[in-house]
This record gives sequence, C-alpha cells and structure tokens, in this order.
Amino acid sequence: MSKRVVLFGASGTIGRAVARELRLSGHDFVCALRGSSNIPEDLAGYSVKPGALADVFDREGFDVAISCIASRTGAPEDAWAVDFQANSDILKAAHTSGVRHFVLLSAICVQKPGLAFQHAKLAFEKELIESGLTYSIVRPTAFFKSLSGQIERVRSGKPYLLFGNGELTRCKPISDRDLARFVVGCINDPERRNRILPVGGPGPAITPLQQGKDLFRLTGQKPRYRRVPMALMNVIVGALGLMGLVSERAAAKAEYAKIGRYYATESMLVWDEKAGRYDEAATPEFGTETLFEHYRKKLG
Repeated sequence: MSKRVVLFGASGTIGRAVARELRLSGHDFVCALRGSSNIPEDLAGYSVKPGALADVFDREGFDVAISCIASRTGAPEDAWAVDFQANSDILKAAHTSGVRHFVLLSAICVQKPGLAFQHAKLAFEKELIESGLTYSIVRPTAFFKSLSGQIERVRSGKPYLLFGNGELTRCKPISDRDLARFVVGCINDPERRNRILPVGGPGPAITPLQQGKDLFRLTGQKPRYRRVPMALMNVIVGALGLMGLVSERAAAKAEYAKIGRYYATESMLVWDEKAGRYDEAATPEFGTETLFEHYRKKLG
C-alpha cells in the first residue's frame, strides 16, 4: 500500500539508499533536508525540501516519517544536538501534524552504551516509544562502508591494520540496499510496528581478520598485517582523557579514541544480557548481499 512519506537524512549514505527504495516501492515521498545541506546529485529528480523543519510539516500531510539522521562525529555536543534534539524536534512536529508512524534508523551498538552518541540515541528511542505514535526502531549492524576503509590500503601493498589478534569482534554486515529495503519495509509490515528491530546482513558473522584475508585474496597481495595492541589504545585514550580536563580539543580527540576502541572491542551482534555475551544466532539476518561480494565489486 502506497503511503505519503517524509524522509529525513536523505543526504547521507543510508538515507540516499532509502530514498531510492521508496521510489522503487511506489511510495509518494519528500526528502527533507536541512537548509545548509547541499542536494546530492543522486537525489536529482526527487522531491526535495530544504529549509526549516516546521515548513515541511506545515505545507504537506504525511502518513509516515522516516529519520536516518545521525551526528557526523559522535562527539558529545554533536550527538546530543542531532541524535537526540534534532530527532526530538522532528517527532514533535510529526506528532502535531498527524503523522501516524515513525521509523527510526538507530544502531545496534546502543545495547551496550558507553559513548555520548549511544546515550543520545537511547534517549530519543525512549522518547519515541513513549510518544504515542506507532514506531519501528531499526538497529542495524555494521555497514559495508565502515568496513571498506582499508581496500585501497591493501591494494597499494600496505599491511592490513588489526586490533589485537583480529578476532576480538564479529559482525554480520548489511549492505546499503538491503538495509534500505528493511527500513522501507517497516512502513506496511504490522510485525515491525512498536518494536526494536536489530538486523544484520546474511551470515555467518565475520571477524576483522577474515575481512583482511579476503581482501588479500581478491587483490592477489601477500597477506601482511600490522597489529595494534589494545594496551596501546588504552594508554592513548587515558592520556587524551587527562589532557581533555584542560583542553577542549584534547577532550574531543579522547572521545574519538573511545569510539575507535569501542568498535575494536565490541561485536556488532545482539547482546545477550543474561549470558553476558554476543549472540550470533540471535542476530536477525536480512537481504542477499555479502561484504565479500561488495569487495569484489569495489576491486573490479
């Protein structure tokens, strides 16, 4: 069933994929961009409304709001301004204008919060759940883009960077297109309403070491690794944290270092609180595209 949809965050990687999927699915939709956002070339021909948030809801009626917005840096000020406050403003305007369903792109890492952006996302999730609107909170695992940063490094003959032994973490990566299909599918699927929805791509779960091995195989390069001891990362985080007590710049760097350490030590899978471990089997799978297929396409 076609719905009238407003999409926030269409200028981002996943937001653009969601816009394409909305079009393929036959929904009537508008991409709402902040006034300062440039309209991406691949949104040419779409209905795009840059400007103030209130203007989008005042001029048009919508059945569904989808938010794919996220802070760019994850730093505390940015996180609370975007992951919480901007989403909160959207929710209030949506509620006032008669929107009935809100789809939120969150992140699976909020299940073990230790960083500012995770707490900001959780705060908004709580507000959404208590808002009275029907909701779908999508918590995806790792994106292909975040796991593709070392392709050119390996292609050029440099070693693949690993934290520890490269097997500290695992994930079920999900492609932009598969995630967009899942998000758009929340619009009409009653089984996805009023639920928190963790989702990954096709399994099995893979480690950073497996990702490196596949890149070396695809490029024909001799495997070479540079291992970064976790003890060294802990020292860096601690030192920057102390410097951050007297320097805002150092405090920001300390937060980035904490984010890096988090992703180096925590798996992007469903967390089993009772067992105290990540559960691959409990992490839902969706879609057909695998990270290794993505690597092959990127490498030509």
